[in-house]
Amino acid sequence: MNATFVPPAATMPPDRTASLFPSLTQRTAVSALIAGFAADVTWEVWARLVTPLLPGVGGPLEPAALVQSVFGFQSLFWGEVIHLVVGFIFYPIGYLFIARPLQRAVLPGLPWPVTAIGFGVGLWIFALYVMAHLIAGLPAFLDFIPLAWASLGGHVVFGLVVGAVIRARDV
Repeated sequence: MNATFVPPAATMPPDRTASLFPSLTQRTAVSALIAGFAADVTWEVWARLVTPLLPGVGGPLEPAALVQSVFGFQSLFWGEVIHLVVGFIFYPIGYLFIARPLQRAVLPGLPWPVTAIGFGVGLWIFALYVMAHLIAGLPAFLDFIPLAWASLGGHVVFGLVVGAVIRARDV
């Protein structure tokens, strides 16, 4: 009899052939929408209720005003709609198909909260450097005034909520 020994799964190295990306299924889509909704609600609480209470900030975060500056809109309503759609749909997709796959490829052992925080920081850099500075012409990171730091906090919380929902739904 010629048997081949196969070590127990616990001692085997991690499977490097597993897909870095989630399957394109209804569950993935629903998970992304739930994550976006939960993160947007959390963002709005942070932006409108918590931020005005922070020292030196002086008021709520106004991402719709940034959208207005970037696209030259006169309507605050359309700025709000664009910001909500981006947060609700596109950012969770970015987490699932950009941030998490990069983390899995480069640092596969990194805990999910660190990935989620990094994702939030990336969103903040995109908002306050790419959109606000490079496109709208505002100072980079708004010259790091207290409002910019409040925005960082909100984006990190957003990233953590997206990551927590995706992890909880096991996508």
